Amino acid sequence: MSSEERRIELLQGSLDLIVLRTLSTMGSLHAYAIATRLEHISDHSLDLNQGTLYPALVRLEQKGWIKGSWGKTENNREAKFYSITKAGGRALAEKVESWRRLAGLVDKLLLES
Repeated sequence: MSSEERRIELLQGSLDLIVLRTLSTMGSLHAYAIATRLEHISDHSLDLNQGTLYPALVRLEQKGWIKGSWGKTENNREAKFYSITKAGGRALAEKVESWRRLAGLVDKLLLES
């Protein structure tokens, strides 16, 4: 299977879940570090380009689930660092529970077929 065929399309809303989880686990990160982390964890099955990740970060920030602040990267470049808020932590817990229910339902339906 080629690397193109191994790429995974994200379900609607699942990017929010994995970004929140990443920030909850790793602490404050800039967008490039988030993308790099997720690509690494997924064995490069996720291809998070700017057109995918930045709208999610803006959406999460507008909901109050993450907060951005400017700082310097390890390469001394200006970047916006994102961290999860208390509201984001609550949203993460709800999204994890919802995801587990959905995954369980899909698994059950696949076994029934």
